[in-house]
Amino acid sequence: MTRIFTEEGLKKLHTELDDRKIKMRQSIADAIKEAKDQGDLSENAEYSEAKRQQNENESRIAELEAMLKNSVVAAK
Repeated sequence: MTRIFTEEGLKKLHTELDDRKIKMRQSIADAIKEAKDQGDLSENAEYSEAKRQQNENESRIAELEAMLKNSVVAAK
């Protein structure tokens, strides 16, 4: 399904995608590493939360990539 966006809207989606792929992925990876360094992961709330955030972020990345793959800029 083709999605139609303004140039500004398309730019916002690309910006969000880049931010999620670079900044958020690194931030979440750091949180997971810190939580792992604390030891037992079975009762580690920080680890569970970081993994939840990771899953949410990766889902949004996939959603954005699908949207952008099928997008066109609206004619003025």
